[in-house]
Amino acid sequence: MTEQSNKTPPSVPIDGPRIYVACLAAYNNGHLHGEWIEADQDADDINAAISAMLKKSPIPQAEEFAIHDYEGFEGADIQEYTSIETVVKLAAFIGEHGELGGKLLSNFHGDLEDAEAVYEHHAGEYKSLADFAQEIIEQSTQIPENLANYIDYAAIARDMELNGDVFTIELGFECVHIFWSH
Repeated sequence: MTEQSNKTPPSVPIDGPRIYVACLAAYNNGHLHGEWIEADQDADDINAAISAMLKKSPIPQAEEFAIHDYEGFEGADIQEYTSIETVVKLAAFIGEHGELGGKLLSNFHGDLEDAEAVYEHHAGEYKSLADFAQEIIEQSTQIPENLANYIDYAAIARDMELNGDVFTIELGFECVHIFWSH
């Protein structure tokens, strides 16, 4: 008989990032035993929850665990043996920056240092990169009224991206976040 404990039903809303930690001794013996643990707490609390889950294992003296699932990390990737300290840092970054933080982490293959460094160069949210280019040009240049309709902001935006001056992350329709590359 397979045992499942503390498995959260799909209808339960997710409040924040969390991980499903499974007991490997139970898993290797045909039992599903694990627990969903909120990731937006400190590593000591998560490790205490993991220890408590392992103590309730159907396999006596179980010691090893793995992360078998995760939710609420907004596209950031958590691996089976990602350290709890890393999980906590990723959850904190996503807690602070939401979906955009998750997309940055995904863009940088989970490298938190790169994602944090790039976030410092966040230029803002725009409907499109062309809108951003238009704003930058209008703020820095006096455009004669008779030429205003002839400026191709989409082409300028494309050049900004191709030249590596900026990169973008889209979160939805007309929701583009722009980051300076330098």
